[in-house]
Amino acid sequence: MVRSIIVDDELKSRESLKILLTDFSEGVEVLALCETVNEALEAIAKYKPDVVFLDIQMRRETGFDLLKQLPKIDFEVVFTTAHSEYAIKAFQFSAIDYLLKPVDINDLNRAISKVKNRNIGDFSQQLNHLLENLKPHHHQINKIAIPSHEGILFVKVEDVIYLEASSNYTQFYLKNGQKHLVSKSLKEYDQMLTDHNFYRIHHSYLININEVTKYVRGDGGYVILSNNVNLDVSKRKKEAFLQKLGV
Repeated sequence: MVRSIIVDDELKSRESLKILLTDFSEGVEVLALCETVNEALEAIAKYKPDVVFLDIQMRRETGFDLLKQLPKIDFEVVFTTAHSEYAIKAFQFSAIDYLLKPVDINDLNRAISKVKNRNIGDFSQQLNHLLENLKPHHHQINKIAIPSHEGILFVKVEDVIYLEASSNYTQFYLKNGQKHLVSKSLKEYDQMLTDHNFYRIHHSYLININEVTKYVRGDGGYVILSNNVNLDVSKRKKEAFLQKLGV
């Protein structure tokens, strides 16, 4: 049984999420509904939850105010937010789970599934990365969090040469020669990295255009990347890709 706490200053939001968790999510117990940071601190100390569903913006407080007061975060955190598209990207790049309000039951069950199948890691580095990405002066995110069995690896976006689909997983290929397999689909990273000069040249490949050293023409043709790897360009992607290259 997953033991959960809901922290949100809006009564309607607390109650609706509780209903979704108790009526439509199997194996979840809601231990407390908290309106303020102080209430949440008391509930966490009392119940020792497996997961806290945490609203970001409360009246005079934020979910981050709660986390900063905890000496140790030994539970999963799923943020609930109605924030802008840029803020959502900040969560994605930090590998931190979030739910958009109003909460969709399918998204909620996916988050619960992750909680059930994941060991608690060091959350503090991810949180610091998220807070840095959320600063108002940031117009583009420079680092991406790559989850691995050992923990979370933070990599500069510019150090990623390309990504390759492997069923529902994605393989990262970095400039230093390292490879990292991540349990997210290539489609998710395509959506995240489009604004960072990455292009999906094939259903299996998402490349950093800055790392293209040569394009060889053909039916679809292929690219040669900075690590001397050759990757095919699909026929249907060819024209748009060449436009992206400016040729």
